[in-house]
Amino acid sequence: MRSTSAIKLLSLIFLLGLPEATIPQVLDADGFVEERVSMVETQIEARGVNDARVLESMRLIPRHLFIDESLWPRAYSDRPLPISSGQTISQPYIVALMTELLQPDEHHIVLEIGTGSGYQAAVLSKLVRWVYTIEIVPELGQSAEGTLKRLGYDNVTVRIGDGYQGWPEQAPYDRIIVTAAPEEIPQELVEQLKPGGRMILPVGSQRRGQDLLVLEKDQAGNVNTRQTIPVRFVPMVH
Repeated sequence: MRSTSAIKLLSLIFLLGLPEATIPQVLDADGFVEERVSMVETQIEARGVNDARVLESMRLIPRHLFIDESLWPRAYSDRPLPISSGQTISQPYIVALMTELLQPDEHHIVLEIGTGSGYQAAVLSKLVRWVYTIEIVPELGQSAEGTLKRLGYDNVTVRIGDGYQGWPEQAPYDRIIVTAAPEEIPQELVEQLKPGGRMILPVGSQRRGQDLLVLEKDQAGNVNTRQTIPVRFVPMVH
């Protein structure tokens, strides 16, 4: 018989619309169901993230399938983990916090800069209409695209390219999320954000420190930014 947590997870699968073909992959020998439930309760809710849809997506998405199998025992730990090419998969709390700050809605079109493993895009895919995501490292982008397709996240499109330039062909975007730190806010991304839109990004250098910013553009095109918490991300490169 399945555990109570597995039954709850099945309910979330149907609630969030994950394709039926992915259910065996998510539940396969899923000793990780308990780890995900614990991760959300002790690392995410306990720190004040309370958006119900974000919490459900974090409980559902199998983080271990976005990292090397050798790291699976640490997949749901309270820390970033290495992927490849000197990059990392963010700490679960930071993924959840940035997602909550983004205020995603099911009709939104989202641009992500820094695909990495594809985990953040997978979390967003359950919450929005479509995710366009850009990765500058070809090996990472190709690997993430394969993982996302294999797991059935079919409302995510991956491009290999320079995130500083955004993706103008699909602009404007309701939301933009950046998962690497530029030293200054890229103006091209601001221009690709819809009036009434919101962007979440870390800004600053590793030497001087980085802050997680919320940038909002009003209907007249005026931009306002505010700081949330200090963070540490890999640099955003050209």
